[in-house]
Amino acid sequence: MLRRRPSLLIRPELDDDLLHATLAELRPALQLHGLGAGSSRPVWEPAARLLRATGWDWDRRAHRVSVLARNIPAAIPERWVADRPGHGDALLLSACAAVARVPVGDPAAVRQAEQACLRAADACPGDPTPWLALFSLMRACAVPVRDAVPVWTEAVNRAPWHRGAYHQMLGYLSPRGHGTLSDMLDFAWQSAVQAPHGSPLAVLPVAARVELGAHRQGLTGLAAIGASGHWNELRAAEELDRALSGWFHTAVAPHAEAMTDLNLLAFALTRAHRPAEAALVLRRVGRHMTRHPWDLLPEPERAFLYWRDGAAG
Repeated sequence: MLRRRPSLLIRPELDDDLLHATLAELRPALQLHGLGAGSSRPVWEPAARLLRATGWDWDRRAHRVSVLARNIPAAIPERWVADRPGHGDALLLSACAAVARVPVGDPAAVRQAEQACLRAADACPGDPTPWLALFSLMRACAVPVRDAVPVWTEAVNRAPWHRGAYHQMLGYLSPRGHGTLSDMLDFAWQSAVQAPHGSPLAVLPVAARVELGAHRQGLTGLAAIGASGHWNELRAAEELDRALSGWFHTAVAPHAEAMTDLNLLAFALTRAHRPAEAALVLRRVGRHMTRHPWDLLPEPERAFLYWRDGAAG
């Protein structure tokens, strides 16, 4: 008999099964407009339970809060804050939800989101997540990088080598954000060199090179010539070697967005014509495809399955 190929899991929670279960618990609230009608427990209880279980794992906390903020009704964190005024987790989720939904052309809404981030920071003094939310808001509002750096520094002072913080800064420095190619590439390279062995920041230069490709892909005319040639550069090979030896082949426990980094690394290895190493990475990825960076290809899922199934074979 023919065996059915398992479907891909393309989801914001990645391989976080506890986060996935929490989102599923909150789904009925979507039908009730987040009000929890007919239930004896607060509608926000699954989110509260998840964040209690996360504890001080700042990397995983930032990932979980970000996914919740973007994928649950705004009424849930609003109700939580109303029921538990001053509660740190409630204020944090409410602030992140406000940032995720803020219309940047509305100065009053931006100001409210900013104040929500600062209230969450006061309530969670050791947590970098409110500062990362504020940093994200500043990026959305096109605040110059130099003015946003102090906010980013508040986050990394609380959690040195925080994976999410460095990727946020990378996006800020990108020419598709508010920076330049040289700023972005230099930041990624220096961060990877300085980060401790086993840190996922070893993959940051690879992420920057993927972003470089995305930038060049959006160009037209003469500027677009050789848009993919950067994968053949000597420095690209050095970056991939560093990512493999400095993170992939180490014995460190997986971080919250490991699947994102694995997809970045696998994609880059296929672009650099290193299929054997790409196969090793894709075996670890399994079904957990991320939309980016495969969306840089004409048929993302087909391309992913081509390389992934080749790895399995």
